[in-house]
Amino acid sequence: MMLEVKDIRAAYGRVEVLHGMTITVPKARVVALLGGNGAGKSTTIKCISGLLRVTSGSITLDGERIDNLATHEVFSRGIAMSPQHRELFANMTVAENLELGGLARGDRRGKAQLREQVLAYFPRLRARLDQRAGSLSGGEQQMLATARALMSEPKLLLMDEPTAGLAPVMIREIAAIIREMKAAGETILLVEQNVKVALRIADYVYVTRAGQVAIEGESAFFQDDEALFKQYIGRK
Repeated sequence: MMLEVKDIRAAYGRVEVLHGMTITVPKARVVALLGGNGAGKSTTIKCISGLLRVTSGSITLDGERIDNLATHEVFSRGIAMSPQHRELFANMTVAENLELGGLARGDRRGKAQLREQVLAYFPRLRARLDQRAGSLSGGEQQMLATARALMSEPKLLLMDEPTAGLAPVMIREIAAIIREMKAAGETILLVEQNVKVALRIADYVYVTRAGQVAIEGESAFFQDDEALFKQYIGRK
C-alpha cells in the first residue's frame, strides 16, 4: 500500500474528533472518503498532511512513518493537497500560482515539461495563464488549486471537496478531469460531499461516521445495492 492510516485518533483541544480511523490508499487508485458533516473526513486529511497531529495510531507513506512530521516535511515526502477553500494567491496570475506549486523542483526544463503535462488536464487554464487567479470562476479556481498541487509531482494527491459550491456543469467538468488523472495513474484520496460523483470516480470507498469508518468497499458495492446506499450514504 502507498498510504496506510492505522487506528489514528486526533482532537481539537480536548474534543476528540477521530476515534480510530483506518484507511489505505494503494498506488494508482482513487479512494473516496464519504460521510456527513462532522464525520471526520477533513480532519483525516489534515492529519495526513501534517496540519493536525494525531494523538495515537500511525500514518505511513511507502512504509515510512509520517505522522510525526511537519507539513513541509510531509510535502517533501510526496503528498500534496488541493484544499477545500482553494487557497490561491488571488493577486497572482495563473502562471505564477503554477510556478509556486513547482518550487520544490530545481530542474527548470523538467518543471516546464511538467507544467505542459499538468495543463493537458486543464485546457481552460492554458487559455488564462496571464489572468489573475482571483478573477477566475469558482470551477476554474478549483482547477488551478489542483493543477498547482500536481506541479509538485506528488506521489499522493489529497483532494478536499473539489466540487463544493460549483454549478452542475462545472461539477461534471471537474469529475471528468479527475477521471483523466485516474486513467493516467495518479494516486488520489478524494473527500467529497457529492456522493454520486464520488462513486462514479472512485475505485474504493470508505464511509465515515463519528470519526471512524462505518463501512467500506468497492464503489460498485454501494452503487449496486440500493438499500445499502440509502442506509450508509443517503438517498439515491
